Amino acid sequence: MRLILTFAPPPPDVQFTPSQKRAAAWLLIALLAVAVLQALGPVLTPFVVAAVLAYALTPVVDRVDAMWKGRVPRVLAVIIVELLFIVALLGVALLVVPVLAKEIPLMREQVPVLLDRLNESLAPWLAQFGLQVSLDLASLKAQVLTYLNANWEDAFPSVWSSLKLGGSVALAVLGNVVLVPVALFYLLLDWKQIVARVMDLVPVRARPSVDSFASESDQVLGQYLRGQLLVMLIMSLYYAIGLALFGLDLALPIGVFTGLAMFVPYLGFGLGLVLATLAGLLQFASLKALVMVAAVYGSGQVIESLFVTPRFVGERIGLHPLAVIFALLSFGQVLGFVGVLVALPASAVLLVAIRRARASYLASKLYQS
Repeated sequence: MRLILTFAPPPPDVQFTPSQKRAAAWLLIALLAVAVLQALGPVLTPFVVAAVLAYALTPVVDRVDAMWKGRVPRVLAVIIVELLFIVALLGVALLVVPVLAKEIPLMREQVPVLLDRLNESLAPWLAQFGLQVSLDLASLKAQVLTYLNANWEDAFPSVWSSLKLGGSVALAVLGNVVLVPVALFYLLLDWKQIVARVMDLVPVRARPSVDSFASESDQVLGQYLRGQLLVMLIMSLYYAIGLALFGLDLALPIGVFTGLAMFVPYLGFGLGLVLATLAGLLQFASLKALVMVAAVYGSGQVIESLFVTPRFVGERIGLHPLAVIFALLSFGQVLGFVGVLVALPASAVLLVAIRRARASYLASKLYQS
């Protein structure tokens, strides 16, 4: 059975109210914006990144500028804030280097040992059930080498194409690395003027409601971002100290990474858990690693969920972790990387819109009748 949808103009006697016309106009604008973002996603990516960072850093620039009371040009405050942000970002990125430098040699040395121990412990236990299992690392390595030698001619073209693709991706990343700071500088410098010019496009009659809507959206998103930043810093310290108390060599980078990755609920915690487990198994090669992970990450999840997040983020914000995950996945699916960047701001705006629509519905005659 086929479902055929047809669109016909409304009957002549149907009259749309002004509010319905405005809603249809805003819906059309939203659809056009989504279409533009999909079409120009790769081009808009550095500018969207810069816009999101400018929104987050503009209050810091304003505070630094207010400290000098106008005696120093605003451009100097912009330069100082942007340089400090870049230095902090580089510091966080450099935390990954010790992890890679430490884990890769350990994996080469310890993985065969772990496989041998796993084979020695599991083989007798499985033999009781009539299962003969043996992890022969030498034969596996020989099979991989044989396969690669036999398929070298077929594998070389695909490897070469991958290298060319990787080179183009590297050039794109390098271009964005250069373009984002430049765009961020100009957005921080002229953020207030840009917002004012956008608001000038709003019809005069609609400005009070639009100003109220924008102010509430900004308050919701600002509270969430500031509170989440405090949660990330506190939990970074907690995980780093907790892992260090167990003697983990990579306690600082893994702990800080876990705390900072909590910006994406559950996913960041899961990645940190996997890294800590892997590092603990490679370093201790005993049950101590599992005890460490269970103690530090189990207590950390309880503290973060019951005390830290309610205290600094608060339930009044309304951005539930599941809503954040759904927004990130949905916007990422529709708009790609640009969608991930605009997911939180768009979610805050949608949250305010839903609250207002619900309040309007509860106050309407349709609900009270």
